[in-house]
Amino acid sequence: MEYAIQTKNLTKKDGNGYRVKNINLAVPKGCIYGFLGPNGAGKSTTLKMILGLVKKSSGEIYIQGKKITASNLYEVLGTTGSLIEGPAYYENLTGQENLEVFAKYKHANMNEIKNLLELMQLLDAKDKKVKHYSLGMKQRLGIAIALLNHPKILILDEPTNGLDPYGIHQIREFIKTLPQRYQMTVIVSSHLLHEIEQMADYVGIIHHGQLVYQGEIACLKQQEHSLEDVFLAMTQSEQGGM
Repeated sequence: MEYAIQTKNLTKKDGNGYRVKNINLAVPKGCIYGFLGPNGAGKSTTLKMILGLVKKSSGEIYIQGKKITASNLYEVLGTTGSLIEGPAYYENLTGQENLEVFAKYKHANMNEIKNLLELMQLLDAKDKKVKHYSLGMKQRLGIAIALLNHPKILILDEPTNGLDPYGIHQIREFIKTLPQRYQMTVIVSSHLLHEIEQMADYVGIIHHGQLVYQGEIACLKQQEHSLEDVFLAMTQSEQGGM
């Protein structure tokens, strides 16, 4: 099996303890991978290390089969898009102006902007300043920005956080179309079991900074287990062993 992202014993020390310890992710190409865990479990730290936003203490990271090093970090990460801890945008610019600024920064094709605005249902609001957008609109704009350079891998950290049920449904249904629409791999982190079950093909469960389960969701269903059963059993085991 080919992997879009792999980590080997990825670790981040924090004082005398660990924020993340010996994480071995294996994210197959072309899938939606749900990265599941309670708030504070280490999801964002792991994703930030993969993206070079946080320095790892030890371990290895591979993207599209290439090992990340200090010398090739920016080259390899050029194939990824991300939305980490909320979208980055200029609130006094319009939606279209934001996309134009980021398109220049990413050397992306300006002709894609209209398509992305339409895809994210923001075309009617393209001339409105982003500070007047709803939270859901801001999230959709953040995803549009992440898609500007046609990434092979898209990393979304809690993309439905804080949204109302309709906004959650919109984002979830859109994410489900991405692998086929763009031939990309999507990693979605969440603390919500229900959301991951509805959109992901594979799941990794992290608890107290350690990966306690990883595999296909379909396999769990064939074994007559729910993701919730596995999540609870693994986390209770971890708590009992600490």
